[in-house]
Amino acid sequence: MADQLRKEDTKYTTPPGEDIRTTMPVTPGEDTRTGKDENRDPITDAPGAHPVGVGVGAAGAGAAGALIGSVAGPMGSAVGAVVGAVAGGLAGKGVAEAVNPTAEDAFWREEYRKRPYYEQGIAYDEYAPAYRYGWESRGRYSGRKYDEVESDLGRDWDRFKGKSRLEWERARMATRDAWHRVEKKKPGEDR
Repeated sequence: MADQLRKEDTKYTTPPGEDIRTTMPVTPGEDTRTGKDENRDPITDAPGAHPVGVGVGAAGAGAAGALIGSVAGPMGSAVGAVVGAVAGGLAGKGVAEAVNPTAEDAFWREEYRKRPYYEQGIAYDEYAPAYRYGWESRGRYSGRKYDEVESDLGRDWDRFKGKSRLEWERARMATRDAWHRVEKKKPGEDR
């Protein structure tokens, strides 16, 4: 029924990362996932949509294709932009899919209380932005080690922490944890 309501109600929106089919409140500040958010495409409802990754890839490769095609004149530039955008969109989707945010969130939701930095009574919602920051930053700083970028991450934490009240010194450990978890995974594993 929730799927039907979502498809018919064009004015209904959910906060980023939330899916009306999957959240059931349990205690204040926490929730339990009852299903898996499959990154549904907002138009086709197909699983596996990564619009940001596709858009970034398409824009970058489209510009590169246009530049390369400009050697052949205006028509070459237009064709190069289209071919580049398609290839870049596919590449961008691949990069975005390298980490499954739903799987990572589910893992950390279960794991966070077992970590040495967990402080009794602090809800997952406080730690969640730090974990997300870690796995997303690993993709942004591809090819670099955590220790090389830790000072940059610390400097930018306030922009990424959302409603979390964790200061960088406490969030740093969760961010590092999520970074290393993604870094250690092998291709093809559910991320």
